[in-house]
Amino acid sequence: MGHVTRDVAIAREMERLDPGVEISWLGNPLSARIIREAGGKLLPEWERVADYNLAGLEAVSDFSLDLMKYVSAAKAPREQNLILLKEILGKYDFDLIIGDEIYEVIIGMAEDRIRIPCPVIMIEDFIGHESMDKSLKIKLGIYLYSRKWIRSVKKTAGQVTHLFIGEPEDVPEKRFGFLLPGRRAFGRRYYRFAGHIVRFDPSEYADRAAVRKKLGYGDEPLVLCATGGTGVGRELLELCGRAYPLVKEQIPDIHMVYVCGELYSLEPPRLPEGADRHEYIPNIYEHFAAADLTVIVGGGTSTIELTALRRPFLFFPLENQFDQQHYVADRIVRHGAGVKMSYRDTTPETLAQAIVENIGREVTAKEFPADGARIVAETAMEKMRG
Repeated sequence: MGHVTRDVAIAREMERLDPGVEISWLGNPLSARIIREAGGKLLPEWERVADYNLAGLEAVSDFSLDLMKYVSAAKAPREQNLILLKEILGKYDFDLIIGDEIYEVIIGMAEDRIRIPCPVIMIEDFIGHESMDKSLKIKLGIYLYSRKWIRSVKKTAGQVTHLFIGEPEDVPEKRFGFLLPGRRAFGRRYYRFAGHIVRFDPSEYADRAAVRKKLGYGDEPLVLCATGGTGVGRELLELCGRAYPLVKEQIPDIHMVYVCGELYSLEPPRLPEGADRHEYIPNIYEHFAAADLTVIVGGGTSTIELTALRRPFLFFPLENQFDQQHYVADRIVRHGAGVKMSYRDTTPETLAQAIVENIGREVTAKEFPADGARIVAETAMEKMRG
């Protein structure tokens, strides 16, 4: 869900630069809700967009990603979305297409399976996949995919602008693979670095007491336990639920809020009786600002928002998910922000202790470029003007 919130921030910047710009949206059912709330115009075809979140649910168990299962489950929705885009391009005229991690589209363009009659911008937050598994089959599969991706980027370079959400330091100084280029050097040559996207002004949330009053919270210590917008992370919420009575022994008036993804309705997490549970909270960054501590999955958007707010947080990168384990985690360490935790090595007792030790902790995170939405919007307007 962090992807669509940054996309909305970009759209708002485009509308600020040119109030006459017309933006049409495609998104899966979960992102469509955010788009509607922001006043976005969804194309009628959005209801036929294949939902990658369902593929993710099939591939995650025990807070760990099975990469081969994900690749297999995502193959059909990728192909379905490519076919749908072809149909849409035959019905509507666009001056620009902006895609958030539209890998199948870029590869399809390079393989001449789809022709797009306008400039394309692709937004990304990592460069190069990586195996977290020792399986030679998986390593070989990623190596072959990396070669295909490098060729696709080079072949489409005249039409596609790759915008990296982050800084060059966020890309590891590491080769894609044997005889393949280094990732950071490749990024500097074929990508533009936009900095990070923060969809709010952190200075407006510096007064935590005022934010808490606005949201209806009291003065009691507040811990927010949140996942992303899907069903990934159920195990972490249940771990937080088991830690709750242990935390309460040391902080009797603790208030713990659980924010689940919308797909949890398929199988709700087991939480303490009477738990303050929500499937969805709009503008969750306001609740980040109100909390004395947040416990989250290690997603890119939530962690950068907490870093910008200078609020303490514990983050659990999804096991075997390379971008959370490396890109996001390394960035957080570099910024001096949250505390990295391992789901596999954490018990209710150790989580409770970590919560007690970090609740209300002062955070002195480093400054970082946070005007990425404006930079992407300016690039988009430049491309449309030719």
